[in-house]
Amino acid sequence: MERILVVGVTGAGKSTLARAVGERLGIPYHEMDALYFAGPGWAVNEKLTEEMTRIAAEPRWIIDSIGSPEVRDLLWDHADTVLWLDYPRHVIMPRIVRRSLRRTITRELVFGGNRETWSDWLSKEHPVWWSWSQHPRRHREIADRTSDPRFAPLSTVRFNRPAETVTWLASLRSPR
Repeated sequence: MERILVVGVTGAGKSTLARAVGERLGIPYHEMDALYFAGPGWAVNEKLTEEMTRIAAEPRWIIDSIGSPEVRDLLWDHADTVLWLDYPRHVIMPRIVRRSLRRTITRELVFGGNRETWSDWLSKEHPVWWSWSQHPRRHREIADRTSDPRFAPLSTVRFNRPAETVTWLASLRSPR
């Protein structure tokens, strides 16, 4: 495990797991949303492809995303391991609702200096609605990618319940 993608639907816990694995294995962690959103108004980073090309060429990394469309194949072509948080909606939805409520109420700064607002909750792109609507599609896409021979040899660890993830993480030891 040197180049790791942590994948799953919005709110599954990708960032939390990626950060923990990165710390345990001494692998540099890159937060996709922080790289993707460049500034106020949820502006997209115009240099995303350039930055991701540089990161993907590094010998060791962990990224908390399937990859935005413009860099998805690049990341999957370079990854050697996929950690898939394949949790059901009844696990993910309370998590994403709590997170978004906390961010909205506390006016927490997130990527690119942005904040989640009450009016954002009405948008189809709000994390809560996005997670709900994208759950089946994201599951299919990850299943297709992890079984696609063009990404072989790609080691996939699939977690169906948070308890499995916790047990696996507890057993993880640094190879160095």
